[in-house]
Amino acid sequence: MTFEDRVRAVADFGFTARQARFLVTVMLHAGVCLPRQYAAFAGIVHGQKTRLFFAKLVHRRYAAAYRCRHHRGRIYQVHHKALYRAIGQTDSRHRRPLSPARVVRGLMLMDAVLADPTVIWLTDQDAAAGLTERPPIDLNRRSHLGIGAPSDARRRVAEQLPVGLDATGRVILLYLATDSEVGPCHAFVDRYLERLRDLPAWTLRIVVPPWPSGLGEFYAKAVTEEFTATLRPAWLSDLRRHFAERRQVDAGAGTPPDPEHFDQAEQAFRAPRYQRLYRRWLIDGDRVFDLAAEGLKPAIESGAGRIETVILPHRYGHLEPLVNATTRKTQGPRP
Repeated sequence: MTFEDRVRAVADFGFTARQARFLVTVMLHAGVCLPRQYAAFAGIVHGQKTRLFFAKLVHRRYAAAYRCRHHRGRIYQVHHKALYRAIGQTDSRHRRPLSPARVVRGLMLMDAVLADPTVIWLTDQDAAAGLTERPPIDLNRRSHLGIGAPSDARRRVAEQLPVGLDATGRVILLYLATDSEVGPCHAFVDRYLERLRDLPAWTLRIVVPPWPSGLGEFYAKAVTEEFTATLRPAWLSDLRRHFAERRQVDAGAGTPPDPEHFDQAEQAFRAPRYQRLYRRWLIDGDRVFDLAAEGLKPAIESGAGRIETVILPHRYGHLEPLVNATTRKTQGPRP
């Protein structure tokens, strides 16, 4: 199904084309939304039309409304199975019960997607099939994005975040940063290093909330350092030897030929970056050394690769729902 196919399928439930477009966007990417997001999407003032739309969603049980902390509004989860079946997403994780973390990330993702209407945002399955009116992602390159790949731990981030294509065909990846814990971001970067190297043009868009201040700059610096870090040939030679010896030791296959040298290498390569590289090497083999030798520095310097920060204008802490339910306990739409 194309995006337009999905819009028509949802419109058959009694929605206007504009409402159906919004619902398809929500169901594909987040599962949760706010009335202000629909108003922004539709280009209308948040008023009677918006309230009637969400009242209809709740009344027909297409969505559940959850009261937020301090009675500051409501968030809505679109969960109706028939709607998801209509767009070919019957088993979508967005239908699952809410948790505060999922709500915040879902609302941030919706704001990030709606902030740039010039970009076509695709799920990983859609991107793999080339379901866009613009030129599809090259079939020889799409696997490097983790698109259409088997579902395993290394592909998990790619599956949960949409892939964007702008008017020029540039691939846009989103990373949602909600706190200063940069470890998951480094894992995200490692997951994409090889894939991004094979794309002609790409942008990593780091999306952050307005608080804490400086979060975007912090992440942009960390990611740039990770993308542009390279290793000298002599350093790489030592790393190859150490990884091979470490694998033998970890497997209980004996002691290294030079235990003193092994202990020194353990200290030299104890940084998190090398630990992540070792885990990747166990899976992907020696090709990880080729990437470590060059990184994405040439792409960054030429402009083919970009790292940008988007600071969302909204706060999200007060939007955590009062329920963390395994069964849905809803509040009616706000009058």
